Amino acid sequence: MGKTAVVTAGTSGIGLETAVGLAAAGFSVTVVGRNAERGARAVERINAENPARQARFLPADLASLEEVRALADRIAADRAAAGEPLTVLVNNVGAMFPVRQAVDGIEASFVVNHLSPYLLTELLLPTLTAGAPSRIVNVTSGAVTVAKRVFDAVEPPGGYYGFHWYGRAKLANLAYTLHLAKRLDGTGVSVFAADPGGAATDMTNGTMTDPKIVSPALRLLWPLVRRTFARSTSGPASVAARPSITAATDDTLTGRTGTVIGAQARPVTPFRTAADTRVAEAVRRLSERHAPLTTT
Repeated sequence: MGKTAVVTAGTSGIGLETAVGLAAAGFSVTVVGRNAERGARAVERINAENPARQARFLPADLASLEEVRALADRIAADRAAAGEPLTVLVNNVGAMFPVRQAVDGIEASFVVNHLSPYLLTELLLPTLTAGAPSRIVNVTSGAVTVAKRVFDAVEPPGGYYGFHWYGRAKLANLAYTLHLAKRLDGTGVSVFAADPGGAATDMTNGTMTDPKIVSPALRLLWPLVRRTFARSTSGPASVAARPSITAATDDTLTGRTGTVIGAQARPVTPFRTAADTRVAEAVRRLSERHAPLTTT
């Protein structure tokens, strides 16, 4: 039976490079994105890498939890019809916003960076279990280290600063990832986080150039910090995709779970706060409240 993979936000940047890498490893890849033209170009490039395993594009706006639910239903139905269970899910979607935005009344950064991949993963667990041994890869970020670590509500106390709120949502998702690994231990579904490090993407070349995305305490130093970060870690998206590809395909990770694959495509120690069971429990309650698995 063939290997199948779904990559969210897979039509450009790190997501596309991840999809190309998975195709090279023999996977039949489905990429998810909002733009059909980008989707068509992505499929063309992926198919050039592996003509024998045709790729496809599924449209979905992952900022909408309703579209996430519809996407999960479509993927599960397609896998059942094809008789090929899902073997890899890469939650690559991520976004940073310079000003506060809301989606259906919920702050957008938390929706895109945590609730969306959380909901898609939970809804696809039966499909992934059917495809075991299978893997879930959630893309994380070094921004988790500057996040407020309180999860009583979607929005932390204090003003809105896009970089910090992005980091907080990524921290929530990393805590969820590590806890999910424990939940699924023994099921054949392995769970990994992948940190791409710095990369030349639309986010780093756009939103992250605005000093207003960080708190006043960091704002004066932000241009210097960002330039230093860019010189030391940024590379092409193809390099930043290696941790995700490694997490999804590396045979040496067989039997492991709850592992973070760092920017050098090697296992690293998880950020301590993300491994705190109290944080994981607070994130679980918040996730279930705002992205319930069933709707009435």
